[in-house]
Formats: sequence, C-alpha cells, structure tokens
Amino acid sequence: MRAFADLYTRLDQSTASSDKVAAMREYFESAPAADAAWEVHILAGGKIKRLVRSGDLRSWLVLASGYPQWLIEDTYAHVGDLAETITLLVAGKHGPEPPPSSSLQHWIELELATLSRLTPELQSPIVRGWWASLPRDQCFVLNKLLTGALRVGVSQRLVIQALALLTGLSRELLAHRLTGDFRPSASAWQALIDPNETALDADQPYPFFLASPLESETKALGDVGDWQAEWKWDGIRAQLLRREGKTRLWSRGEERLDGRFPEIEAAAAALPEGTVLDGEILGWNDAAPLPFARLQKRIGRLKPGPKAVADCPVVFMAYDLLEWQGQDWRERPLSERRRALEELLSASPALRRAELAPLLLPGFGSGSDVDRKSADPAEQARHYQSLEHRSSAGVAPPKPAPAGAMPPERTALAISPTLRAGNWPELAAQRLQARELGVEGLMLKRRDSRYQVGRKRGDWWKWKIDPLTIDAVLIYAQAGHGRRSNLYTDYTFALWHQGQLVPFAKAYSGLDNAEIARLDRWIRAHTLERFGPVRSVAAEQVFELAFEGVNRSPRHKSGIAVRFPRIIRWRTDKRPQDADQLDTLARLAQ
Repeated sequence: MRAFADLYTRLDQSTASSDKVAAMREYFESAPAADAAWEVHILAGGKIKRLVRSGDLRSWLVLASGYPQWLIEDTYAHVGDLAETITLLVAGKHGPEPPPSSSLQHWIELELATLSRLTPELQSPIVRGWWASLPRDQCFVLNKLLTGALRVGVSQRLVIQALALLTGLSRELLAHRLTGDFRPSASAWQALIDPNETALDADQPYPFFLASPLESETKALGDVGDWQAEWKWDGIRAQLLRREGKTRLWSRGEERLDGRFPEIEAAAAALPEGTVLDGEILGWNDAAPLPFARLQKRIGRLKPGPKAVADCPVVFMAYDLLEWQGQDWRERPLSERRRALEELLSASPALRRAELAPLLLPGFGSGSDVDRKSADPAEQARHYQSLEHRSSAGVAPPKPAPAGAMPPERTALAISPTLRAGNWPELAAQRLQARELGVEGLMLKRRDSRYQVGRKRGDWWKWKIDPLTIDAVLIYAQAGHGRRSNLYTDYTFALWHQGQLVPFAKAYSGLDNAEIARLDRWIRAHTLERFGPVRSVAAEQVFELAFEGVNRSPRHKSGIAVRFPRIIRWRTDKRPQDADQLDTLARLAQ
C-alpha cells in the first residue's frame, strides 16, 4: 500500500505527461506482479465496487473525531471530497503504521474483501482502526477505495505508454490485451507483458477506433471521393462477436451487454464463426432510429421482458468488419472491409430486409454499385437483391437463421448505409437532413484507412450538426467537487411557462475560470434561500445553452429532457424576461 500511495501522490501532483509515464514505469518495474496488475486495472479506469455507504462513513467519522455531525457535514461541504475530509480530520493520529508487507493485493483481496461481507456495525471499528493507524497518504487512498471513487489523473493511453516503455511491446498490442474483462492477478500481469504471441480469448473484443471532431473546412480533406460518408448514429457504440458458437456484445466502455438485447443475439446466430462487427445499437421502429431516451430504458435491464422489448425494438447497425473467419482484418483498408461486410450481411434474406428501411430516405445508399444520389427505392432494392447472388473470394454465406430468430421484417442486424456526393457541398447538403432523420450528423472515413486503436486524428472524422440552442435563466446553484468544491459551478436553468420560471436542465461546463469566479461572487451576493447545499438565486442572469437533442419526459417537472446541456455564453446583453419559453423547447421535442 505504501508504494501505491506514493505513486498516487506523485501522479496527483504532476501535470506533465512525461513525469506521469516515468512514475508508472518505475512502479511497474519494482512492484510485485499482482500489485502491478491491480495498479493497471485502477489506472486504466477499472471500477472498484463501493464497499461502504457514504452516510455510514460520515457517522463513523463523528465517532472517530469527536466532532458533532453538523461540523462534519459542513466540513465535507467545504472540502468537497469525503475521502479527503476523513483524512484531514483523523488520519494516523493513534496507532502504529501497518507492516510494509501489507501490499496492494493484500488490502484489496483480503482486507477489503473481508470487510465487504460484514454488517455496518462490524465494519465500523475495523475502518476506524485503519484511520487511526494509517499515515495520511495511505489513509487517503484507502478511503478512495472504500468509496469506490479512486480516480487518478492519467488516461489509459498514458498507462499503455508506460507499459510499452517497460516491455518494448507495441502500444496496439498492449491496448488489445487490456481490452475487455481484464481481471487483476499475477498471471494476468504476466500474460499482459509476455513478449510472445498469446492466444486470443474468445470473449475479448478489439480496442475501439475513435473519430475526432471535424474542426476544419471539408475542402482541407482533399477529394471527396477518397472518403466514405455515413450517418453518425445516436446509440450505443458496440462490438458484436460471434466466436465458438456464442455471441458476445461489448460496449465502447468495455461493459458486457450480453442478455440485454436478446433480439440482436438471436440475429447474430446466423453469422459465420469467427466474425466481429463494429457498429451501433439503436432503438429502431422499422423505418428510422428512435430517440436515445427510449433506448436508455433498456440499457440498465440485464434481462428485458417482452414489454421492454416491444416498447423499444433495437437493431445492431454494423459499419465495419474487424474479424472474418477468425482472422484479424483491422490492417486491411476500409474499402475492403466494407465490401466484405456488405456481401456478408446481404447474403441472407433474414439479415437483409431491415436494411431497406433507411435506404428509402433521401440521400441514403450503400455499396459501390448503386448511385447513392438517387432516391429511387426500387433501384436501391434491386441493388440489394443483386448482392444476394454475389460472392467474393473467402467470403461464404452465413448459415440460415435458427428457429426463433427475429422475423425478416424485424431483424435486429443491419448495415449502416453510406452516402455519395460529387463534391463537398453536395455532401454538406445531405448533412442538413441529419436532425430530421434522428441522427447526429455524418461520419467521414478515409477509404484506405486501417482500423486503429483509440483516437488517432486524420482518418476518421465526426462531422456533427450544429447543436440546438436556447436562452435560459439561472435559478439555482450548487458548489462543485474536488478542486472546485469552494466555487459554485453546478447550475440549474429555467424557461418561462405561463409567467413562471420552470426548471428544465442542469449544466456544469462552458464557462472559463474568470467567468466562474465572477459568477460565484454574484451567486453569493444574490442568494435568496438555501436548501442544504443548493442556493436559490435571483432570476436575473441569462445564459445561452446548447444541447444535442430534446424529448418529452414525464419524469421531469418541465415535461422535457435535453441531452448534453452545456453553457455556450453568458448573455449579459439580455434581460431575464427575454429568455425563451418552455413551449419553444417543447416544439423541438420528437
């Protein structure tokens, strides 16, 4: 634990990426294998389950410190971090330091694992004993582990960079080995740094290739013919694996989704062995994508019932072929991967019918043989029917769908259409249809690009439509957390409805540091009421908010929910009565 706490402190205090990489490499060189594996898991963003409720920790802090509850709560509100609050008040005040042999593995797999099986009454004296004996830095890290809130200021990219320097292995290989269900252990560490090629786990996905926002003019990209254009779907990015007779679904956040979308798994049973597809899970109504809010209702259901499935039918919209017949295809050019994907998914009628619905929309198309500028559905249908009789070397038709699979008109496996344009202005004109079609804009992918790891600029771009905006009034404010715990940075905004301001959204970003400090001073001087940590403020400040989408929602007082709200600018030029009406927002809701 001491070495782990030293590393955490060094990473927390450093702002230079090179220093962080050097610190991690030094730790990995000397740490026991199991400790190194746990460190990789934590630094790379792996989750550790919360072991103790926040309320219990605050109650135990009253007993350990002798301070009254109100003072504990007030201190916590000012510090903004419970682990730091505990550490400041009670760390290392009474007993000896634990022996150096108490490794990170020992703490996580023995001490904390045992603690998780006890009742709060039995947990209390044990935890208070740790607080009293551990030195401050180790106590702080322990409290972070207890709360499940251990976050370090490094990215997975920096962790992989440190591992690459240590082992001499390529970053791409290390990223692949870390993708999926990495379970910390000494053997997992040895497999991670093994210089020899290791067998692929059938459950393991590939690292995702991420697009970068397009911030320059499209003409800077060169000839439009060098690029493949697709719609940017608003769903769950996922990989669909068909290996060893089983189907696995992995989200971009490396969460297993098996069982949550049974209709996709049923359709995937028709795929050939050794197939991995990259795509998007979408709510789908047979003609167009459903709002993301509908899909959200299914994400948390581990085993959705018939009603949930009926309320939000889903489709896996495939747009890349990463593995074919057990062979890694990521190094092949996109044009080759796309051609094989089209022939694979159009070889069976059971996997083809769902593709025709989006093709009926103007500007849609797929495959290199159809004129994508044509909106004639008959022509595009004939194109897909012709694909059924085509084959290419090494691409065999998949097996027929088994009994019980989704019927053709409701198949849950489809292909993401591509668009064609003779020049960039023509493609920009098609992009203007995005919001009407329920998508976020366009994806631009260089036709000769390989499937890379992580966010690599140059080959894949996301050309999103401009966000929706509205002017709203600030009515509530709350202090932030961590380094911003002493500033009011969490804001609630409202719109006018029948002469009253109705709250509809919260936003936490968009202002620079100078604006935050200025607004914080204003909030403190114009507070009307306090509700715990929340302050009600005078309805005087207007802000322009941006958001990606809007839907009706009975769970919200306003009846409206917006996606990804953020502050665009502080409208000091507007009076509160100039802010927008709730009805204006409602008209945008789908």
